[in-house]
Amino acid sequence: MHEADLSPDDPAFAEDATVVVSEATVWFGPNVALNEVSCSFGPGVTGLLGPNGAGKTTLMRAICGMLPLNVGTVRVGGLDPRTEREAQRALALVPEEDASPGTLSARQLVRYAAALHRVRDRAAPERALAAVDLVDVADRQVGGFSKGMLQRTKVAAALVSDPTILVLDEPLNGADPVQRVALIELFNRLGDEGRTVIVSSHVLHEVERLARRQIVLVHGRLAAAGDHRAIRGAIAGRPRQVLLRSSDPRRLAAALVGVEAVSGVGIDGDDVVVSSLRALDLAYALPGLARRAGVRLLEIRPLDDSLESAFRELVR
Repeated sequence: MHEADLSPDDPAFAEDATVVVSEATVWFGPNVALNEVSCSFGPGVTGLLGPNGAGKTTLMRAICGMLPLNVGTVRVGGLDPRTEREAQRALALVPEEDASPGTLSARQLVRYAAALHRVRDRAAPERALAAVDLVDVADRQVGGFSKGMLQRTKVAAALVSDPTILVLDEPLNGADPVQRVALIELFNRLGDEGRTVIVSSHVLHEVERLARRQIVLVHGRLAAAGDHRAIRGAIAGRPRQVLLRSSDPRRLAAALVGVEAVSGVGIDGDDVVVSSLRALDLAYALPGLARRAGVRLLEIRPLDDSLESAFRELVR
């Protein structure tokens, strides 16, 4: 597939695309990390969604020119990010892993990033630190930071070069609820400024708060694309699993057999695992069913919070 063949009507492709991925394929020995992925990203926030090991990080590194493709192309503003400096200047990556020297302060790290990118504006590091609300603790060593504070430091280091394309790999990991809200607001503000912001996550409801548009990867393949309604619609009707803990697992399991909303029941130790094509109907039915069976419900927990099984079903 050539760039000219990409259809603007396909939800995998963005209008006014700044990043275009065409048939991207990457393998490491016998393991295929990306398999003929074609999509694009434009101004605003796009969520890159998928379970752990789906190929999100591989795609992000390929977009940033850090990883060669075995087959296919990546273009940033029409340029090859592996070889052309103009493309590299437009990009900034916030990796999931942390390799920051713990003895440096947040301010030193952001200033170091500014020096690497030859940023001449001496006020840029302070603006970047202020954007992530770290000015008050910027002279503390990052070795004593929480995971959430480290994430914000990495975001500040990425922002210091004023990138037009910001790529963030699981940036909300470790952030507390207040930090998450602040980071989501920051990413949306950057998208509203016309920057291309690509944010990866393995949690659907998290990405729904971040981005109107999502690209879903599973097992290195493009599984779905569109807004959150399209993604939810693609997942609707797929089997969902719910774990139930109760005062009498066997009696509860017996009561669930034959319930219209239940497609399967299993017992795992003291837990009952229920499969359902209509999880919402199951949720409404459970309290009354347990009461009639004389069983006390202790815990109801979906096993698809990361939606890994649902994503696998999308691929199938």
